[in-house]
Amino acid sequence: MIRVAIAGGSGYVGGELLRLLLGHPEVEVVAVTSERRAGQYVASTHPNLRGWTDLRFVPLAELPECDVLFTALPHGYAAEQIEHLSTLAPRLIDCSADFRLDDAAAYREWYGREHPAPEWLGRFAYGLPEANREAIREARYVSGVGCNATAVNLALLPLVRAGLLDPARPIVADVKVGSSEGGDRASESSHHPERSHVVRSFAPTGHRHTAEVRQVLGVDAELSVTSVELVRGALATVHAWLREPLEDRQLWKVYRTTYSAEPFVRIVHEKGGNYRHPEPKILAGTNAADVGWSVDPRTGRVVALCALDNLMKGAAGTAVQCLNLMHGWPEMTGLRLIGLHPV
Repeated sequence: MIRVAIAGGSGYVGGELLRLLLGHPEVEVVAVTSERRAGQYVASTHPNLRGWTDLRFVPLAELPECDVLFTALPHGYAAEQIEHLSTLAPRLIDCSADFRLDDAAAYREWYGREHPAPEWLGRFAYGLPEANREAIREARYVSGVGCNATAVNLALLPLVRAGLLDPARPIVADVKVGSSEGGDRASESSHHPERSHVVRSFAPTGHRHTAEVRQVLGVDAELSVTSVELVRGALATVHAWLREPLEDRQLWKVYRTTYSAEPFVRIVHEKGGNYRHPEPKILAGTNAADVGWSVDPRTGRVVALCALDNLMKGAAGTAVQCLNLMHGWPEMTGLRLIGLHPV
């Protein structure tokens, strides 16, 4: 059994990490940090954990020795403190955006500032197992993934690997997202009367997760992100064009070739029913991602779809999946969670 700790455990991703790790048969959670809530019981912030843990938050300075450190700190903090954080455990999994990009110039372009520790970018393996499994197995340092980027990457990965997309035509991903993407700190836009019942296009262009899609898939995709009436969940609807017309059965083969052995990706492409296409509602609390497609034989346009829980497959769940890979455990260890229906 290994000892793990969570730095920055008072937010939504930190709470999800703790929920998963408390039930993981191979780990012991030895500490959860929070500067502003030090001394308080973890369950006072994450009430779903009542009765499951008697841990209290501690400041980072009091973090005990551990084998793996998960960092769920605000964006920018891990990069500024990486020299210190790397001394706290031999392995580190960072859930922020700080080490997702492998190029300092790309970070500057998409985040509007210089990276505080550019020499560290190449030390982190990008933490999406479906696209980077072998590198994760061998890594000491693994980055988190952007939830919107993950939905787009998983929707498109089979088509890109098969070389089916027309490089002369645009790829545009519309991602609809829930309010938990905004984190646990209230803002003017997340105030309930302002956020409730919206369909708000808050990033029609220039969303930072675009950089991850381009890095992982090597295509010039564009993202538009829209807030909708959800707490958890993201749905990517990706419009692209095929090099040549394909029948539905051919696309079945393409998606099965990529995902038949993937433990957390399900192909959802039914002929009827309310849930014939991927739907984030039924994935809440799980590490599953549902992918599907629709193709227009008139134009060669393919609409690739992916639904997931942004706090799970888009953050904490994938981080625990990476933990399993790094230690040679079955990838589903601690992640055999079935979604709720109805919710």
